[in-house]
Formats: sequence, structure tokens, C-alpha cells
Amino acid sequence: MEETDVQGQAEKVAVRFEIERPDDYGQYLLHSKAEIVAVLRSLIQRRSLISAYFDQGRSFLLTSLLKLDLEAGELVLDCGREDKVNRLALLAERVLLTTTVDKVKVQFTLGKLSETQSGGLPAFSAALPDKILRLQRREYYRLSTPVTKPVKFVATIRRRDGSALLAEATLLDISGGGIGLMAAPRLAALLQRSDILTDCKMTLPDEGLLVATLCIRNKLDVTTRGGARYVRVGCQFVALPGARMTMLQRYITRVERERKARLSGMA
Repeated sequence: MEETDVQGQAEKVAVRFEIERPDDYGQYLLHSKAEIVAVLRSLIQRRSLISAYFDQGRSFLLTSLLKLDLEAGELVLDCGREDKVNRLALLAERVLLTTTVDKVKVQFTLGKLSETQSGGLPAFSAALPDKILRLQRREYYRLSTPVTKPVKFVATIRRRDGSALLAEATLLDISGGGIGLMAAPRLAALLQRSDILTDCKMTLPDEGLLVATLCIRNKLDVTTRGGARYVRVGCQFVALPGARMTMLQRYITRVERERKARLSGMA
């Protein structure tokens, strides 16, 4: 579809962006300069196609990130195909950029664009963003954890009489929204829907220790082909900080790449 055709459709539809709703998506915002630069560099390496919206989301152009100048605190973007749209973008006070990388939504806002050149071709430059949204929710992707490198879960659970129990379990799956625990029936009986578990520790192989607060959402009885029984306990992350979300997403992306590489080698 041509950029001008897509733009005509965008003018008819109200565009809503998660980065503009911090009350709902604040946990997915990155504020660390090192994390922001890492995300921007990944967009350059992958040559990701980015939609740049302006005029309150009524107009946009397609672009890509070309390079970073950390000393100047600037980034350089490719121009769109239409000169008229490029001129309108230069008049905008702010531009909101959105793309998807490995099923992770990435959004950031830039201030006023300036004209520049890159490789002898027209381009845009702008100051580096002060925050980036990286959104990977359960509906985007849920990773089944590798059997060969299981993710262990440890947390202190309070029994109904107030006594403490050091609970251990293995993760069945993990996503940006939460985890699925493989719990023995005796442990699952202590976990009730809407219970909050604090200081939960999960060691992500080759990444590090992930500490999180979890809310119990659901339980499902499972019987294996061999007749063994366990309970899948679905848990949701509660206000997971941006740095920990970044580590989690890095783990999910790496494991999925390794899995695809193995499958390709077997084909």
C-alpha cells in the first residue's frame, strides 16, 4: 500500500498510543539512557520500519532509524517518500514513532525535527528521546521455558495460620505479562485467586535473577500422559520495573532465537 493511501486512512481513524497513557502502561517505560540507546541501536541493526505520527496522529510517514550521535545527543531518521509529507513533519512540534521488534511494541516521542543529510541523502535529525515504551503483553507472545534449562521459582508464602512456607516450583511459560507455574497440588492449594506474592525470585539462565511481585490469576489441573498430576498456576506481574522488563524481554527473545536456530538446523 502506498504511503499516501495509508495516510489518507490514518486521517479518518483516531490513533491511540500506549506511551501517552502512563497510568496504564507506565511499567513498560524505560528511562535509563543506557536502555534507551540499546533499544535505538537494535532498531538500526534490524533496519526496522517505523511509523512516525504527527499532527495529533492524523498524519504520518514511514521511516527508519539511520544512526545515533551520542555526543550531540541526537539521532538521524530517514525521510519519507513524499516531499509534501516531509515538509509537514518538519513543522510539527512533536513526532511519535512506533514499530514492532520480535513481537515487542516500541514507541517513543521526539521533539521538533530538523533537516540534515545522511550518506548524501536528505534526512531528519532530532534530540534523543527521554523515554521509550517497550510493550510485550501476554497476547503478543508467551514463551514455553526450555526443559533443558528450566527457570526455577522461589517465594515465601504465608499459610492461612500465618506461618511461612518457602515454596519452590518450575516455570512452564513466561511472557511480558506474567508466568505459568507448575505447582504440586499441595502447593497450589495455598495459592488463591487474587493473592499477592511479593519478592518472588526467578533465575533466568544466562541473564540473571528476576525479582517480581505477582498476582494469582487462575489455576488449572493438569494430568500428564504418564498419569502424574500438577496444577498450572497463572500469575500476573505487578508493576514490574522497566529494567527488569528489559531483562525479561531479552531472555524471551534469545531463547526463541535459539529455538528457531535449532529447528532450522534440523530441517
